Amino acid sequence: MSASTDLQSPPSSAEALDAYSAVVTSVADRLLPSVVRLRVGSGRRAGSGSGVVITPDGFVLTSAHVLGRAQAGAATLSDGRDLPFDVVGTDGLSDLGLVRVRGDHLTAAELGDAEGLRVGELVVAVGSPMGLSGSVTAGVVSALDRSLPARSGSTVRVVDNVIQTDAALNPGNSGGALADRLGRVVGINTAVAGMGLGLAVPINDASRRIIAALMRDGRVRRAYLGIAGSPRVLAPPDRAATGRESGLGVAEVIADGPAARAGIRADDVILDVDGTPVASAADLQALMGVDAIGRPIRVRVQRAARTLDLTVHPVELPD
Repeated sequence: MSASTDLQSPPSSAEALDAYSAVVTSVADRLLPSVVRLRVGSGRRAGSGSGVVITPDGFVLTSAHVLGRAQAGAATLSDGRDLPFDVVGTDGLSDLGLVRVRGDHLTAAELGDAEGLRVGELVVAVGSPMGLSGSVTAGVVSALDRSLPARSGSTVRVVDNVIQTDAALNPGNSGGALADRLGRVVGINTAVAGMGLGLAVPINDASRRIIAALMRDGRVRRAYLGIAGSPRVLAPPDRAATGRESGLGVAEVIADGPAARAGIRADDVILDVDGTPVASAADLQALMGVDAIGRPIRVRVQRAARTLDLTVHPVELPD
């Protein structure tokens, strides 16, 4: 048998375009009934964005910055209904917010898992850019593991594992869905990073915990150490002595904070917390959940040529 008959001919341009269109239209058909336009405020303080219905009884996930300090607003559904909503809670440090629409017969989207995404994978953005409800754009995952600074009051935190996409995003897309080819919501669109680049907060274990906390308590409780830092590679002698390649270099210690009271100093390198290696601010943030508030934790640091074990009692991060 000849090689020409063994190998399948590549699809024609028309066939490839048909396959691409079929995926995008399938995702749109599945998601459009679950994506709503949200409106808050009035007059000069009026604002709008998008949201994703995640339960049939009216819970809608969106971006915290879309809601701001609003307590209520109105949602326009894909079937044309305008329904009031109440703000359940917001978490500025993840840029996620949750509202509850007062209505019935809502269609909930399926939440996926961004951990399975790959660079180059097709994604579809659904939202209400420029106030135009039910808009769909498509693109690919341009990059993964991006970082997004988020702020709540005077506290700045980094949202890690952010998804970067070239699916066109515009003002009003914030809070809308970023979906995979099966129509599962893998991210909540949050920002335009530049011409042709958008960012989305991933749907993963961390964001699911945040959503659950907002549903339960209307807020997210976190532990606080009172330091700022960045990754630091250890010198060869320190690697040999500690068994660590890198750690979190402490750039600043907040006066009278938990870290300062425990004896942590600027220029220390945090190696691990309760035995869990720490190599970045994201690693440390992941360990500062509600269970760490008020509990003594062991922090191992490298200071000059010494390794120290210090005990820190984290406090609750103020709103």
